[in-house]
Amino acid sequence: MNIQLHKVITDITGMTGLRIIRSILAGERDPLVLANMKDFRIHSSVHDIVKALEGDYRQEHLFVLKQAVDLYDYYHQQIEDCLTQFDSKVDIKANPVPPSKKGNRKPRRNEPKIDLHTHLYRITGTDLTKIDGLDVMSVQAIITEVGLNPDAFPSEKHFASWLGLCPDNRITGGKVKSSKTRKVVNRAANAFRVAAQSMHHSASALGGYYRRMRAKLGAPKAITATAHKLARIFYRLWKTGEVYKDPGADYYEQKYKERVLNNMKAKAKQLGYEITLKTLAGSEVS
Repeated sequence: MNIQLHKVITDITGMTGLRIIRSILAGERDPLVLANMKDFRIHSSVHDIVKALEGDYRQEHLFVLKQAVDLYDYYHQQIEDCLTQFDSKVDIKANPVPPSKKGNRKPRRNEPKIDLHTHLYRITGTDLTKIDGLDVMSVQAIITEVGLNPDAFPSEKHFASWLGLCPDNRITGGKVKSSKTRKVVNRAANAFRVAAQSMHHSASALGGYYRRMRAKLGAPKAITATAHKLARIFYRLWKTGEVYKDPGADYYEQKYKERVLNNMKAKAKQLGYEITLKTLAGSEVS
């Protein structure tokens, strides 16, 4: 049809794109009327959209467009029908899905136009999108890869190992020769790594952990370490159905300080000493 709608609207399967396309199929041909259907968040001007809608509206082209839209709607219905086949682990009416902490996030391109958040909550028994860095598409990718039975993995360690997110120690003669992670082709592992990479500016506990690991080990190892922690949290919620609560940006930093202090005390005790620590404010810590 030589219509250039994709050049003035980022995602033609979004609200504005589908509204215009469905109006064309309903018989509307005035480019100005169609352009004024744009959402207020669209950056392109009405004039630019009008120019993009100038094309050849021959009947055979409209027929092909209608077939494409019908297939688009059909596939979405098939996805929803597939999701409804899974048993519910939570009663949605008694325990509705918690509101998303991410607010009104911008949908990804080609994201299914169904309430995927509610379906994932219903079939897993917990809202896994509460974990920082994970959204509905990430959780969907992980669940489709690992399944719905957490008992397939005996523990968090087994889960992280299967994902290839933990050190693969190569020991020879009692010495560790290599501790690089295994190279795995796994969509779930990729989802955890992408989520970890998004933690750079997060004001959450995981964000603080990522930044500390990045300063200590560099970005690649920090991403793997944070992805490993994300995977363990995911497994715990998936297994128990608990609700994730962010302990705060300083949580892992405080845990790190406590670990350092305990190691200092233990080392002093081995040498026959007992130490008393003082903070800068002057209060004592035995």
